[in-house]
Amino acid sequence: MEEKLKIAVQKSGRLHDGSISLLKECGIRIDNGRDQLIAPARDFPVEVLFLRNSDIPQYLEDGVADMAILGENVVIEKQKQVEVVEKLGFSRCRLSLAVPKNTEYTGPEWFKNRKLATSYPNTLEKYLEENNIKAEIHEISGSVEIAPNIGLADGICDLVSSGSTLFKNNLKEVEVMLRSEAALVKGPDLNREKVAIADELLFRLRSVMASRNNKYILLNAPNEKIDDICNVLPGMKSPTIMPLAMEGWSSLHSVISEKDFWAVIGKLKENGAQGILVIPIEKMVV
Repeated sequence: MEEKLKIAVQKSGRLHDGSISLLKECGIRIDNGRDQLIAPARDFPVEVLFLRNSDIPQYLEDGVADMAILGENVVIEKQKQVEVVEKLGFSRCRLSLAVPKNTEYTGPEWFKNRKLATSYPNTLEKYLEENNIKAEIHEISGSVEIAPNIGLADGICDLVSSGSTLFKNNLKEVEVMLRSEAALVKGPDLNREKVAIADELLFRLRSVMASRNNKYILLNAPNEKIDDICNVLPGMKSPTIMPLAMEGWSSLHSVISEKDFWAVIGKLKENGAQGILVIPIEKMVV
């Protein structure tokens, strides 16, 4: 019987759609029907387990799942024997402290002897200890943001993405405790066959993520400006240069990172580049 790698993903919620989309980009299509808890993949030795987010670290530690796509915040909070293998660049958020908008906040010391509501008691307790703050922690599962409004707590510790939920509940973010994103996480014991499958999965994931973070660029330039443009244009190694039908001109092809895009484009134009095309990359094997 063929060995299969069991990958846990969130059954529903913030991480679910991004996880399934990423696996699909890696050529891993999931045959999951309505309300299935386990589903096989096509053309790749993987089974996907659809589980409750907060339960996944325990399943990894127990060997029920081999790997998972999970938020770093959950990994840190649950304190299980699991390892973050690769950050995946989506579902970015932060775990923050928030207080009512009209509060005159003076710094972390404001929380001394206060009541704090959270779904992340372990992470909050560690933060308070590191900052020498004694406070009362109320653990709540869900709807943490309403705690100050109903008199249960003076402030909260919760996940923040856009901040709109805090705004709607008359709260303001005052301290960022940690930043989180989706990550590929593995359990403690994978046999040799599963390690080989995991390595192939990681190779595919890195290729997809590299394509997301980079753009393919084509431009035309006068030959006397090629050296100047090559000095400006970052690439995997060096740009590809091909002569154009118009004498004295060449076409340059390269790859630039998303974060360098606008700064590089401006410098290219200053150095005589014309007809600049920037194209998304579907896959990028590095």
